[in-house]
Amino acid sequence: MSKVLLALTLLVLASVSLPQGTLAQPERTHEIGPDDYFTIAYATSAVLSPRNTHVAYTEMRWDKEEDKRNTDLWVVNTSTKETRRLTFDPASDSNAQWSPNESWIYFTSKRKRDDGEKPPYNDKTQVWRVRPQGGEIFAVTREPKGIQSFHLSKDGNSLYFTTSSEEVEDDDWEELRKEFKELKYGHGVTDLTQLHKLDLVSWRTEKLVDEDRYIFEFKVSPDESKIAMLTRPDPTLISNEGWSRVDIYNMASGEITSLPDAMWREQAPSPYGWILGLTWADDSRVLGFRVDFDGYPGEVFFAHLGAGTPSIQKLTRPNEVTVEGSMTWMPGTRNFVFAADDYGRRRVYCVENIRNGKQGKDYTLTPGDVSVNAFSFASGKTLAVLRPGMNHPPDVFLTKSPGPNATFDRLTRINPQVDTWILPQLSIYKWTSPDGTPVEGILELPPGYKKGDGPLPLVVAIHGGPTASSRLHFRYWIYGRTLFASKGWALFDPNYRGSTGYGDKFLIDLIGNKNNLDVQDILSGVDALIEEGIADDSKMAVMGWSNGGYLTNCIITHDNRFKAASSGASVFDTVMQWSIEDTPGHVINYNNGLPWEQKEGMHRSSPLYNVDKVTTPTLIHVGENDPRTPQEHSRSLYRSLRYYVDVPTELIIYPGEGHGLTKYSHRKAKLNWDMKWFNRHVLEEEEPTITGSEE
Repeated sequence: MSKVLLALTLLVLASVSLPQGTLAQPERTHEIGPDDYFTIAYATSAVLSPRNTHVAYTEMRWDKEEDKRNTDLWVVNTSTKETRRLTFDPASDSNAQWSPNESWIYFTSKRKRDDGEKPPYNDKTQVWRVRPQGGEIFAVTREPKGIQSFHLSKDGNSLYFTTSSEEVEDDDWEELRKEFKELKYGHGVTDLTQLHKLDLVSWRTEKLVDEDRYIFEFKVSPDESKIAMLTRPDPTLISNEGWSRVDIYNMASGEITSLPDAMWREQAPSPYGWILGLTWADDSRVLGFRVDFDGYPGEVFFAHLGAGTPSIQKLTRPNEVTVEGSMTWMPGTRNFVFAADDYGRRRVYCVENIRNGKQGKDYTLTPGDVSVNAFSFASGKTLAVLRPGMNHPPDVFLTKSPGPNATFDRLTRINPQVDTWILPQLSIYKWTSPDGTPVEGILELPPGYKKGDGPLPLVVAIHGGPTASSRLHFRYWIYGRTLFASKGWALFDPNYRGSTGYGDKFLIDLIGNKNNLDVQDILSGVDALIEEGIADDSKMAVMGWSNGGYLTNCIITHDNRFKAASSGASVFDTVMQWSIEDTPGHVINYNNGLPWEQKEGMHRSSPLYNVDKVTTPTLIHVGENDPRTPQEHSRSLYRSLRYYVDVPTELIIYPGEGHGLTKYSHRKAKLNWDMKWFNRHVLEEEEPTITGSEE
């Protein structure tokens, strides 16, 4: 056999996996260490093919040499469960869409060759396509500056995409801005969006929309008569809070009209809503979308489009579940399908027969202890979901009978190594807050631990948001879950007041009560664990990221029982947060107004003004370029503790990082710093060691 043929044969074998059912289950003998985190591949999307024969999904894996994660495109056969890898370049492939005849999968990626000057290999986002059987990939767009997003028409003959260009505002200062173009301006110079249509038969491109707006999401109606667009004045996120709108482009006339917005502006609890999730019903007459509000439940709206002014209908959410993630329509129906948080799970729900002002019965399509990360319909009622389990990261599952009695067939086993890991025990833990409110969270206990074995060192790991929640499933991440319990700690992940999935009142109660009800909920949960003999009150640590970092700061100003803290991407002063973060509507909502309107409330919600009470040794993490919780907060906390309160502290600033850590080396550093900091200050190990790490 020639060397070339041998290489091709090995490549094909490497990209095709055997059906998952052929693999025997190994024994769980592996003790989990920090480096095991970097062996996990994360499936990030799952798209069912039009005939339900395959699911396209993306796999994100760590590349130590490149110091980052890369995402590749895969398919799995829904009958044989055979998986096939379709892309191999470090180009971060995403946004897979099937052609209607299943002959192509379209996707976006950034690819570079040679000097990277010539598109499509210019390291800019372009649309590509590949056969589901594998083989060569083909460039569909060749835009010099790349594209932003795309949508394939239902018949597969047209591809719609957006591009952007820098524009200088036509005002009194236009000439000065153009003359001194090397400067950065607060406004007046911005990116605006153009919407194009590419004919996939003639390969000719037509520009459809070139307005003075920024299109951050769009969706073409199935009959291609209309295009729904979410637009705002510029790309900044602050302009999304109260200045965004839903526009409808008429393909025949070229006219653009805006939907009436009274229901999510004047009649909403806050004018600072984020619009997202455009989805057309198959008859092209109803458009669904969601409006999210920090601190308030997100709401789903339907625009009924016909002759005259569109009518707007609001969905009545079943059991006050919190709508999160994907939304779509069951094929060929007016049955609306969406994901929602519900008591530590994320389920897929269906509301039947959406008509003008009315809706039918509702039910769950994914019953049981299920948390769905993504889902997809194609034809009929076959449903593909991407979900983790109690003992594995997310995999692709399929059911042909979604509903209250659905059973799911597992199509992939993306992380077989996890089958050998000795996993922590995972459960829902419930307690009552001082004001009588029932609260719950996730509790992880060491493998083999039994009630009565004695109290354990405790890590309180606080989720961000706060309009979010922690869910009941396997999760190994750098903010606490899995590793600490594997090392003999109890890990407590509370869904405190303001978390999603526990009804509207539980969510809204936090408005005007930050650094109060949330802290009471968490500390009363800790007290319950101590009373039950699970937690050792002399060996406790607290940690969190984003709002979890903020609450870490709050807790150590309230309670000196914690022997160590890890505060990540945190908020230290509420007024400063409104002043410098990229989404100030968050601060306005939770404090019932602007800083000059709510002086006392913003003072009460800030850990800064009680920092003199802190005795807990505190490790501080922040990304150098974090726009959400800028490093000024972390530097202020560090200065206070180190120079004025005289508490042991370390400040770690991660170069080039934003609100989350993206580099392999940075995530490894955080894992090791946290573990060793807690071992030193909680377990009092003079030279703390971590088993399972590379040396």
